[in-house]
Amino acid sequence: MLAFVIRRLGVMLVTALVLTFVVFFLTNLPPNLEKLARSEGSVRMTDAAVASWLEEHGHTGSVFYRYAEWLGVAPGWVNTDEKGVTRGLCIGQRDDPALAPKFCGIFQGNWGFSTVFKKTVLYSLGKSMAATGWLMLAVMVVMVPIALVIGVLAGMREGSRTDRVLSTFSIATSATPEYVSGVILVALLASPATGLSPVLASWGWIGGKTLFMGTATSAMDHITFWNFALPVATIALYGVGYIARMTRASMTEVMTQQYIRTARLKGVSFRQVVLRHALRNAMIAPFTVIMLQFPYLLNGVVITETLFNYKGFGWMLVTAAGNNDIEMLLGASVVAVIFVLVTQLISDIGYVFLNPRIRLG
Repeated sequence: MLAFVIRRLGVMLVTALVLTFVVFFLTNLPPNLEKLARSEGSVRMTDAAVASWLEEHGHTGSVFYRYAEWLGVAPGWVNTDEKGVTRGLCIGQRDDPALAPKFCGIFQGNWGFSTVFKKTVLYSLGKSMAATGWLMLAVMVVMVPIALVIGVLAGMREGSRTDRVLSTFSIATSATPEYVSGVILVALLASPATGLSPVLASWGWIGGKTLFMGTATSAMDHITFWNFALPVATIALYGVGYIARMTRASMTEVMTQQYIRTARLKGVSFRQVVLRHALRNAMIAPFTVIMLQFPYLLNGVVITETLFNYKGFGWMLVTAAGNNDIEMLLGASVVAVIFVLVTQLISDIGYVFLNPRIRLG
């Protein structure tokens, strides 16, 4: 196990370097750099002025060397203009250039400064990741148990009425995108003019105009059931159907195995067969799907966060991309790549505990 983990960590490091270099290369293409110069300098800058600005701020030279500077494995750039002002990757506005360190990249904790949010990348990433982390936790707590129960109940008796009803529900939810289910939930539960809210208000069952809040902005400061339920339900509905279908397919396959029939012939109750023999073997495929939900929740909730104005990681990523915030995009790529690789490592290790027959060479 230890040798496997060490090898996987080596592969993860190489993969992370390759993927982050691809993102670095794409974000540092000449059109993006020119747009950055004009947005930070002046939109009326001439081509010569743009070239001068890029040189003064360390955006010229080999892309491989600039990538090494960004990582912190090569000395950071230093330039002195005509007025004798020295700028550098490792030199702040109040720092003495003679005392500045030579290396100050990702490995040294210098992730850059966001041109959009006007704060350090680490601070902005930490705040957005915390917000998305709470959303991910709430979604997983709601989504996984419901999906597993639906999948197991449907797969226990293939072809029964229960199976058909639950399978239809799973297909319907997984086929409905978040921007549709989110709008429907808002119209039904968070609109003062349509849905249940005006009816409940007229009956005096709710104090305000709506049952739930149609925006999750207030959840950034204080999470409550009423301002967090709709975004959680919007994301969970799609995932419930997907995980339930995989669980149902896996459970159906396990229930047809010979050892299940043998246990039934020996007089073991159907409940004991499901809980002691079938359930654990049926969890391998759903476990993979569940682990894949974590990267999706990190990067794929852009629509939901935008719909409910919840300023998490996805919202921040879209804002940075729309405003050519190169440093923020690079920092977000590091977080996303590491998050995906770590979840996949956990998924592989989890196989061993779910199925002892699997051996890690």
